[in-house]
Amino acid sequence: MKKYTIMASLMAFFVFSAKAQENNTANQNIVHDYQLYQKLNRSVYDTKTKFHSSIRGFYADDMKLKSAYDSLMNYGTDTLNRRSWVHRKLFQEHLIQFKTDEYNIYADFLADFQIGKDFKSDRSTWLNTRGFQVGGNVGEQFSFYLNGLENQGKFATYVNDYIVANQVVPGQGYGKLSTEQQDWAYVTALLSYTPNKYLNFALGYDKNFIGDGYRSVLLSDVSSNYSFFRMRASLGGLQYQTIYAYMLDPGAPKLTNDRRLGDRGKWMAAHYLDWNATNTLSVGFFQAVTWADAEVEGKRGFDFNYIHPFIFTRPVENTNTTSPDKMRLGLNVKYELLKKTALYGQFMFDEFTAKEFFKGDGYWANKWAIQLGLRGADLFSIAKLNYLAEFNTARPYTYAHFDRLSNYSNYNEPLAHPYGANFREFLGLLNYSVKKFDFQGQALYSAYGLDPAAANYGKDIFKSYNTRSVQYGSHVGQGILTELYMLQGKVAYLLNPKYNLRLELGGVLRQEKNSLMNHKTAMVTFGLKTSFRNLYYDF
Repeated sequence: MKKYTIMASLMAFFVFSAKAQENNTANQNIVHDYQLYQKLNRSVYDTKTKFHSSIRGFYADDMKLKSAYDSLMNYGTDTLNRRSWVHRKLFQEHLIQFKTDEYNIYADFLADFQIGKDFKSDRSTWLNTRGFQVGGNVGEQFSFYLNGLENQGKFATYVNDYIVANQVVPGQGYGKLSTEQQDWAYVTALLSYTPNKYLNFALGYDKNFIGDGYRSVLLSDVSSNYSFFRMRASLGGLQYQTIYAYMLDPGAPKLTNDRRLGDRGKWMAAHYLDWNATNTLSVGFFQAVTWADAEVEGKRGFDFNYIHPFIFTRPVENTNTTSPDKMRLGLNVKYELLKKTALYGQFMFDEFTAKEFFKGDGYWANKWAIQLGLRGADLFSIAKLNYLAEFNTARPYTYAHFDRLSNYSNYNEPLAHPYGANFREFLGLLNYSVKKFDFQGQALYSAYGLDPAAANYGKDIFKSYNTRSVQYGSHVGQGILTELYMLQGKVAYLLNPKYNLRLELGGVLRQEKNSLMNHKTAMVTFGLKTSFRNLYYDF
């Protein structure tokens, strides 16, 4: 217990030695959308101020972001109301809005109408999404957000193959899924309450993200929405976040032969402490534990041993001498090298055997994931030209467990990187905004090892690591070595900033190849889109 006493002492030192800074735990959540967040780079990665950039989503009423965010949401607005009511509602304002000194409530119609063509497979694609969003705040302490979307679509071949294999629309859940066309619904909800400047409580059916990169090897928003309770606490240079989440695993074996008990469930308790040591250096400590809600032998439910937010959960888990739970630890570091330029990284520690590690013989149970990246704003002194370069890797069998219900996943998708494990990835992103035009380009290369039939080389985190095909000599790319090359580009013209109504032209070039196959995609899409949300199809 000596090491835990030392850790607790260090935490106390961080609190009382941190330079005083403005404590501001606001409550009006900004939906996590990569392109929108890139536009906030100059405020987030500012060497003159401290900001907890790795805890997302951000808040619109955070004093460090409010000016930049309001400027984005009101771009092109006619403050003198010289335009017609129809013009203002279509291009400048929310469809419905009630605003007084005490509250602000808005509502919008959301749509995503898209057509496309994959020329390599001679496949037409389309998307037909209709929905709504309602949000607002009551006073300064309470805010809420709700959206609902009904979707039908036909995807590119590689996305459709993913849907059929995993029985989930990427990041959006289940529906009436077939081998050709898909039909599904998508809902997000979040209630946020800030009783004082130190605390925020949120109850949501949404996603969470920890990190400064495009990906995260700690906790990302790749998977579908899930139910959670979240607390954030700010004091001095520290911000602490704890999440208690309930998730579903429809791919796990059912407990009955009929529908009485539904899909299997799982729980997660995740804690993250972010320390702004200086204006340029931030260090974050992460831990998460996952466990099954019920097994054939009986129901376990939520384990109240993990409800304590301000303790290390590893010793708590160890008090159960035969614990079936899976604990993971992580580290997040950000250093702002220059004005508007930040170096960042993550380390996920899944399992470690020191004796085997120092032998250097590739023992399978030394499992970890790493991220390294560089990001910034105003590249080449061009205003609003944002960039990101990133490397991610995870050793085979990382995030897996002996029971798929306690692996690191939600609804048939990983909770961290979309590739699962046993991969290396290099990616770069450029974003540029000029007036109402947004440009985005992405280049990606990755290498990973797929499984031959009846084998487990460690990429598929849903397979028990007890079925592993490798004991020693484990390395990234083992199995069927596969390479992925991908280029993506988008050009959008913003019509209404309030709910991101835009016309968007996109293109994708993709090649996935190994010794057994060579799949190519060359696709063009065009559509009318709305809303802010991250959906990942770069896999």
